Amino acid sequence: MSKILTAYFSASGTTAAAAKKLADAAGADLYEIRPAVPYTDADLNWRNQNSRSSLEMHDGTSRPELAEDDLNIAQYDTVLLGFPVWWYIAPTIINSFLERYDFSGKRIIMFATSGGSGFGKTVENLKLSAPDAEITEGKLLNGMSSAAMKQWVESLNL
Repeated sequence: MSKILTAYFSASGTTAAAAKKLADAAGADLYEIRPAVPYTDADLNWRNQNSRSSLEMHDGTSRPELAEDDLNIAQYDTVLLGFPVWWYIAPTIINSFLERYDFSGKRIIMFATSGGSGFGKTVENLKLSAPDAEITEGKLLNGMSSAAMKQWVESLNL
């Protein structure tokens, strides 16, 4: 049996709620990916081209600093990696997380929450940050029941 981590970034709490249910369903450890400088409501205003999130997402080299960098990733075989979908990809803090640790040989299965879009080019984008990991698109977990989440986890053969 592999050791599983559910790691997530949540800007508003929606992804956090899904991550907690997923970690429970998978019997996984839970880790929150937090920015060194927390996002404010103004930072998250995607309608404002000068908001922090808009500027980060329009700059492919943006890598927000992580609040912590003490995760022992070596103990995990599989990482369930969650985030809200921003501009059809993962927020750039996910790239920061993937570039901070060595994910070589690890299986990364994405999950996300979204107000309407799918994963877009997320797998392609994140593979650049963890080239030696197996990254696969998982599911959008918006409003998924605990029973449905458990069924999805079972289908992953973790």
